[in-house]
Amino acid sequence: MTRIYTLVEDYSGYESPFLGHHGISFLIEHRGKRILFDVGQSEKPILYNMDILGLELESIDYIFLSHCHYDHTGGLLGMLKVIKKRISVIAHPLIFRRHFITEPYLRHVGIPFSKEEIEKFAELYLVDEPFQIIEDIYSTGEIRKREDFEKVALELYTLENGKLVRDELLDDMSLVIKTSQGLVVVSGCSHAGIVSIIKRAIEITGIKKVRAVIGGFHLIDVSSERIKQTVKAFQELGVEEVYTGHCTGLKAEAEFLKAYGDRFHKLHSGLVIEF
Repeated sequence: MTRIYTLVEDYSGYESPFLGHHGISFLIEHRGKRILFDVGQSEKPILYNMDILGLELESIDYIFLSHCHYDHTGGLLGMLKVIKKRISVIAHPLIFRRHFITEPYLRHVGIPFSKEEIEKFAELYLVDEPFQIIEDIYSTGEIRKREDFEKVALELYTLENGKLVRDELLDDMSLVIKTSQGLVVVSGCSHAGIVSIIKRAIEITGIKKVRAVIGGFHLIDVSSERIKQTVKAFQELGVEEVYTGHCTGLKAEAEFLKAYGDRFHKLHSGLVIEF
């Protein structure tokens, strides 16, 4: 059995004891191992919600970071300090670069820690190619082939040789899990394009059946046309269930709900998904 705990999400759920916080964090349990997927922007709500769920910190074997943004990496140092054992952290080689916005003012929005700070507590595996983390769970690596309708230039920047350049968020990576029911794709914000990510997951594993796609799809500020193209692509790829929230946006969630009905699920802190 594969079990995915939603440790933190923007939405806490209806009549819920769990804390919500802008960001995302999942705990993926598979074959006796546990991968902490993203760490929100603070460890505090994660620890609070883990306590309610009866999850022990010592049971975490790996931490996987989907991309550099603070709402997915901000809780990293705090989590490493309380786990109290040296752990493997998996991310893209570019994750520690300078990453910022200029509107409405200059602000760093990347990982709020240096590589050296993290190396005091963890073993870093900075890999941009697909590889198996544990049996049946793979990092997609960098998504180099992106669908045309998902190639959108974001107002994000980095520095190269003293020059300000657009940041294409090449560090965006996801996890793909092989289950007896098909693939389960887990994404953080899908800056590489969620359809491109699904297609890469199929390519890596050679499995065409997609049981579920879970995570934020970053459709919150895109056109209605792109939302419709995304939903249509999900259907054409045969995605059976959708679990989304965070940066997906209400309009996109409404389109997925209309298309998927009872097979659409809104993510919330404390939600446990089993396959």
